[in-house]
Amino acid sequence: MYSTKFSALYRLNQSINHVRRSFFSQTYINGQWVSSQSGETFKVYNPANGNEIGSVPDCNIQDAEKAVQAAHDAFHNKWSMKTGKERSIVMKKFYDLIVKNKDQLGKILTTEMGKPLREAVGEILYGASYIEWFAEEAKRIHGDVLPSILPNRRSFVIRQPIGVCGFITPWNFPSSMILRKAGAALAAGCTVVVKPAEDTPYSCLAVCDLAKEAGFPDGTFNVITSTRSAEVGKFLCEHPLISKMSFTGSTEVGKKIMAMCASTVKKISLELGGNAPFIVFNSADVKQAVQGAMASKFRASGQTCVCANRILVQEGIYDQFMSEFIKKTKEQVVGDGLNESINLGPVINQDQYERIIDFISDAKERGAKIETGGKEKKGKTSGFFIEPAIVTDVNLSMRVAKEEIFGPVAAIIKFKTEDEAVNIANSVDVGLAAYVFSQDISQIWRVAERLQTGMVGLNEGIISSVEAPFGN
Repeated sequence: MYSTKFSALYRLNQSINHVRRSFFSQTYINGQWVSSQSGETFKVYNPANGNEIGSVPDCNIQDAEKAVQAAHDAFHNKWSMKTGKERSIVMKKFYDLIVKNKDQLGKILTTEMGKPLREAVGEILYGASYIEWFAEEAKRIHGDVLPSILPNRRSFVIRQPIGVCGFITPWNFPSSMILRKAGAALAAGCTVVVKPAEDTPYSCLAVCDLAKEAGFPDGTFNVITSTRSAEVGKFLCEHPLISKMSFTGSTEVGKKIMAMCASTVKKISLELGGNAPFIVFNSADVKQAVQGAMASKFRASGQTCVCANRILVQEGIYDQFMSEFIKKTKEQVVGDGLNESINLGPVINQDQYERIIDFISDAKERGAKIETGGKEKKGKTSGFFIEPAIVTDVNLSMRVAKEEIFGPVAAIIKFKTEDEAVNIANSVDVGLAAYVFSQDISQIWRVAERLQTGMVGLNEGIISSVEAPFGN
């Protein structure tokens, strides 16, 4: 029996008839909804109002071992034994279920992460597009036939699933980051163990419920909800039955994961911090550049690894760009993401809120000017709201220029020459993404090739695409 006093999350999901009540208080291991072996739980809160959403199991190493063993058994006895076509059929069902339930899944995401509902639904569809893409790729896992220098001999290359894959995923895209990683692994025939961020476990659990309905064999998809991130993460990285680890998060933690995976010589994929430069040259279309800056900087309240961290504007277009950018920023409405009129939701938690305020304070102390925003949004709720801020007169000694802000704060740097812009852009020690706005085609390609980043948006503020590689 379960209590009839359920959280807001339960009420949001009344229309998803297949979701079981145990979904709201249990995690998903070996095809079953289970509690942690210790019986311990932790609470999840809505960042828009501070209200408790619900509680989930606080899993420990014993629970993680159960999940890894289930994934290992499912890999060898079930999922890897299926043909690419068979895997594709299940994945297409999974895709259809995600799309069918996009609105409800979006509400779950907004409730636990805070981003506006239309952004949340957009994330659900974006994540689903990876499942759709990899469902097709599952049927096209080709090998190669290689000629030999010796007569009557040929060499063959075949691609086989590697085994159990461990994922540690972030809170800023709690659905799409899981689906991006899982899509590739499942299509290849691998099984997965996911450790979602403790702030946003429900989006992952909701996806698991749909995966079960789609027909994935028990043990193919497993989730470890836990506040013991360091302990469980170390366990996964060093576990001999896990063949690959994938992590999205900070560079600091990524370095530790790389070191821990070395003991078992695991394959690893790390998507770490960014400090994206957004460069606007004199020839740029101002309207297009401002539109791109708004999308890149303030999506998810600036809490994305590829968002514009430093906005570099050439002096000839500076006043025109700033006038329009400040105007558009002041028009943004901050509040609970479930309100359809909202442009920006809260930041994820108290620590993140205080960190962003510290960035603004540091800039002011070092001589920067706050053109607009940067204040706590007062209201009837106790959510973690910050007005979108524009900071000018920024120099390279300020934290807003040196570090990843991960919040709704736009740091503006005026520059004179192309070389100066490129040097500033390349002056940091991380290089995930960059953006260039110019109508000079020669300049676009020249600058793009000089930027030390893995991805460059050319006259475009949103660069993620299912068809393209992501990273550096």
